[in-house]
Amino acid sequence: MSTLFGFVFGVYPYICLTVFLVGSLIRFDQNQYSWKSDSSQLLRTGSLRWGSNLFHVGVLFLFFGHLLGLLTPHSFYGHFMEASFKQMMAIYSGGVAGVLGFIGLSLLIHRRVFDARIRATSHPTDIAVLVILWVQLSVGLITLPYSWAHSDGSVMLILANWAQCIVTLRAVDAGELVNLPWPYLFHVVLGMTIFLLLPFSRLVHVWSGFASLGYLFRPYQVVRSRRLNLPPGHNQPQPRQPGAGV
Repeated sequence: MSTLFGFVFGVYPYICLTVFLVGSLIRFDQNQYSWKSDSSQLLRTGSLRWGSNLFHVGVLFLFFGHLLGLLTPHSFYGHFMEASFKQMMAIYSGGVAGVLGFIGLSLLIHRRVFDARIRATSHPTDIAVLVILWVQLSVGLITLPYSWAHSDGSVMLILANWAQCIVTLRAVDAGELVNLPWPYLFHVVLGMTIFLLLPFSRLVHVWSGFASLGYLFRPYQVVRSRRLNLPPGHNQPQPRQPGAGV
């Protein structure tokens, strides 16, 4: 195993994780007005609806699928599910979600690159991020035949153990990944790089999507009437359901 390989899969993940967390916190603290998705819907709707919906449905499924699939210890599900069965579930469900995300993202890239009005208002990083995500989805689809060839789940277990060591801040044995096919390695490196770039791009708005779940648990709002000459007791605070207007 080369020193570069050991750095990329043994040290680089921790660098990406640190920049991802600290960089996001600094951007939120220092430049909150840039914390947005910069939607171009007002300029032209066109294929945005189909592209955005397909992309977000596919990518969100893939994100949570990777999150649960890689970070769930085998001892947790091994008593009732074989690794090979989990591998096949990942191939079929991930394949469908990947195709949906690929089609949606292709529509978004075509719209942003070939629509002169939208291209004129796009920052170079906007197009760069879309292209990086497109390449990542493409490589993810390329891994499917390799996953089918390793349907026993052995490669999945190796990658899961590596990912679990990263998030639990344990020492990583990069040598376990040396013999994996190149699409897996490229997919992993590019995935880590996306997390590295997230605080510096429009992708940072994904934090807001997760934070919006807080609205489900926020306390009641108090509504007071501003009208005059009401009978006594009508101006008392009235509890409203979460999310109700003021």
